[in-house]
Amino acid sequence: MPRYWVIAPVESKPRELFDKVWQFDLTNNLISIGWKQLGDVSNMSREELSEAVASTYPDKPPQTKGLYANMIWAFYHEINPGDIIVARRGRKTLTAVGKVNGPAYYTPGKCPDHGHPHFMEVLWQSQPRDKDYHGIVFPMRTLAELTEQQFRSLVEGSGMPPITQEITGTTENASEFVLEKYLEDFIVSNFDAIFKKKYKIYEESEQINGQQYPTDIGTIDILAIEAESSAFVVIELKKGRPSDQVVGQTLRYMGWVKENLCTNGQAVKGLVICRDADPKLSYALAMTNNIDVRYYSVWFKLREAP
Repeated sequence: MPRYWVIAPVESKPRELFDKVWQFDLTNNLISIGWKQLGDVSNMSREELSEAVASTYPDKPPQTKGLYANMIWAFYHEINPGDIIVARRGRKTLTAVGKVNGPAYYTPGKCPDHGHPHFMEVLWQSQPRDKDYHGIVFPMRTLAELTEQQFRSLVEGSGMPPITQEITGTTENASEFVLEKYLEDFIVSNFDAIFKKKYKIYEESEQINGQQYPTDIGTIDILAIEAESSAFVVIELKKGRPSDQVVGQTLRYMGWVKENLCTNGQAVKGLVICRDADPKLSYALAMTNNIDVRYYSVWFKLREAP
């Protein structure tokens, strides 16, 4: 069975550069990734690759170094002939779908418009091409694996991931979970307007930002920075989970951020977003002084005329 992957050929801006690089890839049935400073890593062991990334990018946070190593390792050792690649532009456009036709290889200077040295042969299909979605559907990182259901949803549907497969653990309200999966994208897309620039979404690198921020204990819904104090803010949507679970998870993420990201005495705050008042949540939050709660409402009305 094939595996499914999404890869960004190059940063989406400036658009002129993206178009040049993508046209080169499309014409030559290729996909490529960067990290040219690493040199030829094609024959390195996993440990050697991690050491090379750490020494080449000493100023990057440990989480970023690990992500770099994971993506490069996957490009050379986990993506195989017969696997399916989705090429993306930005986070809302599918540019093409293709089938991997050979193993990855190292060839610096192959494309005149960028310095990517890591290449893979991909037979690009004629359809679908340049498919735009209404919301954010792709992760920030350069390379990520998709489930088959996610791939089918991207190609055949609106691009939203198959939400029913993401309900794990104890869920008190499945409809709330579904709604808040869409709400997360809405919040990120309208972040400044919703929070009136009190917070800004954390941006760690070109591959990682604060939406679905990866940690080694789970994924933070939204990681932000408070503009006035520079404190980190862990934002979690309740998603129908029991109050004890969402508060406990928020506290764990806050502890991880404190340990791994904070510098120079930075503080960490929490913010839980939910739909309805919950006495259990109120009691739990009453015992903490650094987690706040906000409630959202959805307004919908049908009219006989526009």
